[in-house]
Amino acid sequence: MKGDAFLEVQEAIQLMLGFGTFVVTLLTFILALIKHNNNQKK
Repeated sequence: MKGDAFLEVQEAIQLMLGFGTFVVTLLTFILALIKHNNNQKK
């Protein structure tokens, strides 16, 4: 039972890390687009 619980926690952490990486990548992409648009206006 303890092994199963540990595996579930490990999977949850991996999902969180994967989702976190996705969010960071998305934010970086959005910020890059905003900077690009601001540079074009000048």
